[in-house]
Amino acid sequence: MTALKEYDRLESTGIWRESPDAQRRDVLISFGDATLIIRDKTDTALAHWSLPAIERLNPGARPALFRPGPDAGEELELEDGTLIDAIEKVRRTVARRRPHRGRLRLYIFTGLVAAIGALGFFWLPGALVRHTVTVVPESKRLAIGTALLGHMTRLTGDTCRSNLGTAALARLKARVLGDGLRKAYVVPSGPEGSLSLPGGLLLLNRTVVEDHDAADVAAGYMLAASEQARMVDPMELLLKEAGGAATLHLLTSGQIEDDVLRDYAETLLSTEPPALNTDVLLDRFATAKVAASPYAYAVDVTGESTIDLIEADPYRGIEAPRLISDGDWISLQEICAE
Repeated sequence: MTALKEYDRLESTGIWRESPDAQRRDVLISFGDATLIIRDKTDTALAHWSLPAIERLNPGARPALFRPGPDAGEELELEDGTLIDAIEKVRRTVARRRPHRGRLRLYIFTGLVAAIGALGFFWLPGALVRHTVTVVPESKRLAIGTALLGHMTRLTGDTCRSNLGTAALARLKARVLGDGLRKAYVVPSGPEGSLSLPGGLLLLNRTVVEDHDAADVAAGYMLAASEQARMVDPMELLLKEAGGAATLHLLTSGQIEDDVLRDYAETLLSTEPPALNTDVLLDRFATAKVAASPYAYAVDVTGESTIDLIEADPYRGIEAPRLISDGDWISLQEICAE
């Protein structure tokens, strides 16, 4: 549901800065599904801001300055009066609309918490996490995932960006996963291959694209991360690690404390991802029309621990379909060069 139908096609230009020390960039702004979409000149999405979470940094002043939430490093400068007024109106409208169904659920659940508190509600953290995962909206998942990514980049280095490389990465993600995940990023270090975050965000280690001759390895890591997110919701993993108090705070306030996300970012980067079912993963490779052997040898150069993937590769002995053009692959390999 678009935030307000009257703004379905509202677009304008602005100046966006990814972080306080980043270069300012001219961008195109448009409204999405309860989000503000920021695109570059190639129409590649650079960021999705949750409308209810957007904050005005200089109320009443022009040009208007916005950020996607508390403590966020991104900043957007707008001069278009129509767009500024629309953002303010949409934020208020979405804020009124979103809680209606969620507020009823929240009232019911809060009453339930109070009723069974004396019986040891906090002995049931699993039930609390499962319930919370079912009621957190996609816009909030994206906001949490984006905030978590910000903490992770303090450890991994800023996400790699270049006009051609970012566009090539988006095309590879679309070719392999379609709409399975929202956006992929390449980071200088950190995750062992790939990693999924709440909100449909995916991280790839730069070695996945720089140390291999073709895009098949990166595609394999994308499929593996997607399967891990399908097997266990990244939001559920976060809340299990955060604990009952942080989960209850999210339910009652819609926020996760910044220090919780900071601690989880460190945990996530130091934790080995769960093992995947080989048969299920092979089905994902076959469906996506991606060769499994390049990924298997990237995981284990000897092939000993991934022999099942190699022997059952749907493209064993034959050439797999091209994933992206040679030009796109070269651009993707150089995404961290700038």
